[in-house]
Amino acid sequence: MTATMIKEFRLPDLGEGLTESEIVSWKVNVGDTVSLNQIIAEVETAKAVVELPSPFAGVVTALHEQPGTVVEVGKPIVSFEVEGDAGAQAAAGGAAEAPAAKREPNLVGYGAVVETTGRPARRPRNFAASPPVETAEARPAETDAPLVEPVEIKPAETRPLETKPAATVAGERPRSTPPVRKLAKDLGVDLEHVTGSGPGGLITRDDVRNFVGGGDLPAAAQELAGEAARTPEPVPSAQASEREVRTPIKGVRKFTAAAMVSSAFTAPHVTEFLTVDVTPAMELLARLKASKAFAGLKLTPLTLVAKAALIALRRNPTLNSRWDEANQEIVQFNYVNLGIAAATPRGLTVPNIKDADRMTLAELSTALTGLTETARAGKTSPAELSGGTISITNIGVFGIDAGTPILNPGEAAILAMGAVRKMPWEYQDQIALRQVMTLSLSFDHRLVDGEQGSRFLADVGALLADPGMALAMV
Repeated sequence: MTATMIKEFRLPDLGEGLTESEIVSWKVNVGDTVSLNQIIAEVETAKAVVELPSPFAGVVTALHEQPGTVVEVGKPIVSFEVEGDAGAQAAAGGAAEAPAAKREPNLVGYGAVVETTGRPARRPRNFAASPPVETAEARPAETDAPLVEPVEIKPAETRPLETKPAATVAGERPRSTPPVRKLAKDLGVDLEHVTGSGPGGLITRDDVRNFVGGGDLPAAAQELAGEAARTPEPVPSAQASEREVRTPIKGVRKFTAAAMVSSAFTAPHVTEFLTVDVTPAMELLARLKASKAFAGLKLTPLTLVAKAALIALRRNPTLNSRWDEANQEIVQFNYVNLGIAAATPRGLTVPNIKDADRMTLAELSTALTGLTETARAGKTSPAELSGGTISITNIGVFGIDAGTPILNPGEAAILAMGAVRKMPWEYQDQIALRQVMTLSLSFDHRLVDGEQGSRFLADVGALLADPGMALAMV
């Protein structure tokens, strides 16, 4: 005999410890029947828009958040009515779970169901008139948290589920999300002493603020909590007036701003410039486009600059490294994940081409085309935005000659390529109209000395001025 039960799905951590995501759109409505791993929503992390698959097969009973809402990791976003084993529930006083369906690991930090740890879960009290509420936790570490008391949920409801606080089992870490733990740390609050009012005893921001407001902390901490409580929530869309437009800082823009500030004030930047006669490289580019071997490929100046940079890195590997502050080590990579700065409707992103140093020119051209098309469509995955070792930014497409690019966090160097311009230039002891480009190289002076940065930049310039030099460098 089977019976139905309500299962609640919480927003998962979609990779790299991200603490929140914005609901971009729902692909389902209340009352829809969904299958396992069916796409139910699009959410925007700090880096990319990600499709969210369903962890259950069943009927959608509630959508707890509206599109445009920024949701903290661990908060419920959707509830399902699914089939369960009524006999097993009766034997366990209504607390037993139906066997969880296995799902494929299709998102970072959210995928296959983990096996039980062997520790018995606490049973909720028996309420014969109500089905048990179960949750699909975002993080495996929370799968052995105590079950919450079952509550009755009406299918037409669209507001978050309300549950009674559950006490924390002795020895367990109090359940909370990363932003709540940070707030507690800032206020000097020990979460062991805070009672959670969220589902399953989850500690919320309000729980921390209420704890402080109860007079358990010094006045300074209470004042800080008051400021946090008065912080206005971001509005879901831009607000316009006759004299100004206000847009919430969130998503890719928020992540980019934080990353650039961190990079600018952590790594000592040095920028060098080199102006090069790239006429031979542009002539080579024209010949390649006419070649049958490259038919159908999109070849651009960026393709040649990227290939030149990859060759130059073989002679100057210090630019392909990372400063590991925690372990006090310099990590030099024996591979190149080449980041390409891409301007998208949602802001700047830097997806990278994995193992770009192993690619032929044709393979690199194909990878660059796919990378930029995916980025502009807003479909870049978190994995494609992680693990870069050095980056290139093409400011020339905007008609800019040079700049001082900021390092992508965790990387030692970034190369900016300017516009290709026809200019009077010295050529064979005469003045001729030549195609000229300026290269700008920023590097982390903790990792790269001036000599090493200069040699790398000179090698890139030499390859563009005379592509045949590749035979001498490889």
